[in-house]
Amino acid sequence: MTEPKTLTPGTFPMPTPADMHAFGIALGSELGAGDLIVLTGPLGAGKTTLTRGIGEGLGVRGPVTSPTFVLARTHPSLVGGAPLVHVDAYRLSSALEVDDLDLDLDNSVVIIEWGHEVAGVLADSWWEITIARPTAGAAEDADVESEPRSVRIERVSAV
Repeated sequence: MTEPKTLTPGTFPMPTPADMHAFGIALGSELGAGDLIVLTGPLGAGKTTLTRGIGEGLGVRGPVTSPTFVLARTHPSLVGGAPLVHVDAYRLSSALEVDDLDLDLDNSVVIIEWGHEVAGVLADSWWEITIARPTAGAAEDADVESEPRSVRIERVSAV
């Protein structure tokens, strides 16, 4: 695995989905082969929106969609860079099942949604990106899609 690039740990406000996408583009331009990202957030938080942006920043073939039903999607680079491998670990019953996916960690940028339990099996360190959104409150018809989010980035090492 490569050493981290210039990603900056911290918490960043995302007022709109467009801001989340643009942030993903900026992140994608900083990532390269060997980078592993564990992406966490509740349903509807914007994980796929962020990943679409990362894919655009990497210059990969799209469309980038949620891999929920196929577990993993590979998006080859259109610009000679690293491909994006987008994994949904939610339905994996154990960390060892990730081995069956035969991920090319050294030559790809790998994003794993719901990947807390598998990250330590795959690498010694990774980027943890957590998306938080406020609760809609009592209003059941609240427009959750347009609620502001926050994104926290940190470097994590397996212990």
